[in-house]
Amino acid sequence: MITGITVNQVYLVSGVTDMRKATNGLSLIVSEQLEHNPFDGSVFVFCNRQRDKLKILYWERNGFWLYYRTLEKGKFQWPMEKEQPTLSLTLRELQWLLDGLSCTQHHAHPEIHGLETTKKVPLDAH
Repeated sequence: MITGITVNQVYLVSGVTDMRKATNGLSLIVSEQLEHNPFDGSVFVFCNRQRDKLKILYWERNGFWLYYRTLEKGKFQWPMEKEQPTLSLTLRELQWLLDGLSCTQHHAHPEIHGLETTKKVPLDAH
């Protein structure tokens, strides 16, 4: 998976995309059809009709990264919703998708934020 990058947002582009498109074509889809800024540090994920190939577009400082993933067996669980052209995901949900799972896992362990201890135990207590 993509590591070591700072991501503002992950956008999954629902429906199908022509995988012959490179950075210029995909960035035009992002700016003209989706009305997003492809240069804002967000990740945009595209899928082909057979759902066995993904392209991930990401702008970093002075150029685009284009990640390409091809499955030898199986398919990505890709939403085909036309009413919503993009879905906003977390990096964790993107990882689920790349692992062949649905990006909306109902059985995943929920994230826990702001844990606190409720009882303080003195150091000399056994």
